[in-house]
Amino acid sequence: MQLPVVYQKAKEQVFKIWTTLQPLLAVHVGLASSAKAIILEQCGKNKGYQEKDACGFHPEGGWCMLDGPEKIESTINMKTLWKNTSVEGIDIIFSRDAGRYICDYTYYTSLYYGNGRAAFIHVPPLSKWVTADFLGKALQIIILEMLKHCGKEGE
Repeated sequence: MQLPVVYQKAKEQVFKIWTTLQPLLAVHVGLASSAKAIILEQCGKNKGYQEKDACGFHPEGGWCMLDGPEKIESTINMKTLWKNTSVEGIDIIFSRDAGRYICDYTYYTSLYYGNGRAAFIHVPPLSKWVTADFLGKALQIIILEMLKHCGKEGE
């Protein structure tokens, strides 16, 4: 599902994902236009959203959820995933700051509605070296590892 670059609409779509699909894990993928690697994000932040979206708006007060905690960590240990996963041809990086724009906002919202059962992966733009096919295969490897971590929690 492609989410719009609009705070409120992205929040509504994420809410629908959690209430209708009720996934074991929601994995979100966003573009990091200056990145040269795949970035595994550990947590989402609740405030600081001052940059305007595609419609020229930003959340009131810069907050994602007025009643939410300052940050929410994913139940997936991204640092462990980062240390134990490799994809030939591209670096993988661990991060604790997804930015303060639609990506981080979407991630926090999903962590909030999904009780931490969400993941966010920033990817570099497509290029001669990072093709859609290559990126798809890399994401498949990473997401399969995430699902193994989910399975361990349920045991």
